[in-house]
Amino acid sequence: METRVLGRTGRAVSVIGLGCWQLGADWGDVSEDDAAAVLHAAVDAGVTFLDTADVYGDGRSETLVGRLLRERRDAGLTVATKMGRRADPHVPEAFTVEAFRGWIDRSRRNLGVDTVDLVQLHCPPTPVFSDDRVYDALDTLVADGRIAAYGVSVETVEEARRAISRPGVASVQIILNVFRRKPLEEVLPLAAEAGVGIIARVPLASGLLSGRYDETTTFAADDHRNYNRNGEAFDVGETFSGVPFDVGVAAAGGVARWTPDGATTAQLALRWILDQPGVTTVIPGARNAEQARANAAAAGLAPLDAEVLAGLRDVYDRDIREHVHARW
Repeated sequence: METRVLGRTGRAVSVIGLGCWQLGADWGDVSEDDAAAVLHAAVDAGVTFLDTADVYGDGRSETLVGRLLRERRDAGLTVATKMGRRADPHVPEAFTVEAFRGWIDRSRRNLGVDTVDLVQLHCPPTPVFSDDRVYDALDTLVADGRIAAYGVSVETVEEARRAISRPGVASVQIILNVFRRKPLEEVLPLAAEAGVGIIARVPLASGLLSGRYDETTTFAADDHRNYNRNGEAFDVGETFSGVPFDVGVAAAGGVARWTPDGATTAQLALRWILDQPGVTTVIPGARNAEQARANAAAAGLAPLDAEVLAGLRDVYDRDIREHVHARW
């Protein structure tokens, strides 16, 4: 597994990480046994970067990751969590050093660590990204030894730009995939220039880019691909990357035709992200061990050639751009 340095953390992490949202909630039921199998399969396949959050299953995901840390102490793992979505109400004024201490101490207990490797603001209200007091508070957490580094998880390109300009920000997590290409224009070049790591999330557009869905596919009632299709619960860009489901299904067929022999469409989509200059790691989720292994294997694919890259760009320009490019 190739590794790259995650921005200002100075840590080398696997280019394929593991997103642990599925292990907590919002993707249908995943048993503890299945979650443990996913985690161990990913580590066995060379994954060393795990991304979770305090609100995934109200701490369930963090707790499962913490169990893995105890069982795989010599695996050289880097764990990133997120905080901020527990704010109620979810307003800029809630982002104080006192709140940060409470949230991160809970995460430390869940993970079973004294110092969290990386904590990220979890898509906070946009004004938070411009608030000096927020960054001062994050610096205080570093000085306290509660966290080793901090970054941000963003919804928009503009939020990423604001964060990258801050000298203490180690990483930016942003939606980046074949269906969400806008970060290539400014965010990735700015981050590379500043030495900020890029964590690419929602890499398979909530499964659209796996090529396994059609117009008749349905999802469980507790799956965000059912209840958040129009942004009822959180930003609609987190569900199918903001692409209308029927549009995404049709466009995924156009992506699939470029899949190399011996690979899956999901692996093609992951390889495309790794080929973008400035990307540090990509964090696909997995519901079972087989998916975790298949995702990790995408790192072994050859870089995509110019013809494939052009073909994927044409799919975006023809079918997807009008639905997402101006919004995020």
